[in-house]
Order: sequence, then structure tokens, then C-alpha cells
Amino acid sequence: MPEIRVCINEAPLRDLSDPATPPPTAVDADGRSAQTFLVDVVARRAGALRRATASGHDIYAVTAPIVVEAAARIIDGRVDRIGVAAAGELFDASDFLRALDPAHLTFSAPAHGQTGRTRP
Repeated sequence: MPEIRVCINEAPLRDLSDPATPPPTAVDADGRSAQTFLVDVVARRAGALRRATASGHDIYAVTAPIVVEAAARIIDGRVDRIGVAAAGELFDASDFLRALDPAHLTFSAPAHGQTGRTRP
């Protein structure tokens, strides 16, 4: 990648380091908070644009389903690599994220091979 730009809302980061910030309050039977998250990825190459988004609420509650999905794929043999690796190296990202229950995470991206045109 010749260039990577990251934009993040600083307010949640300040809240994490502030001892006066109360813990989130559960709003459903699963104990999840009402806090929402959005990850929006845009990739451009040679005039083509691809975009993927993942969103949900209580990002910390999404961690367990991600870990379980990864473990299931490793145990059932869908991984042929040994040793340390990032999830993106082991699994097709779209397939992996779409396998998660939409109650935990909503994912959208164009089908493989589809692209849009960038703005001039």
C-alpha cells in the first residue's frame, strides 16, 4: 500500500482514558450496550473504487463471535497455515464477516470483482 489514511473519532478514546467515564449500561438481554460502531473501508486503485462497511452495537460484544468463528474455521480445517497470522491472512474477509450473525455485525461490500469508479 503506497498510502493508508485512518480517521477515528477521538471522543471515545478520551473516554477510555478518563477515570470519571462510567462503564456502558446494558440495554438488552445479552448485556450489550447501546454504543454503536462503524468501520468504513475505501480502497482505490487505477481509478477503481471498492468500499466495505461493518457496523453494529457494542463492539466489545462482537469480539466473542469473531473469535468463535475463527476458532471453528481453524478446527474444521479451513486454515492450512501453522503459526502466528492475522485473521486477514487466514480467511477471506468478506466470507468471514458475512458468516457472523447480523445480530452481532452487519457487513456490506460489493461482490468480488465488482468495482465502482472514483470521482474525478
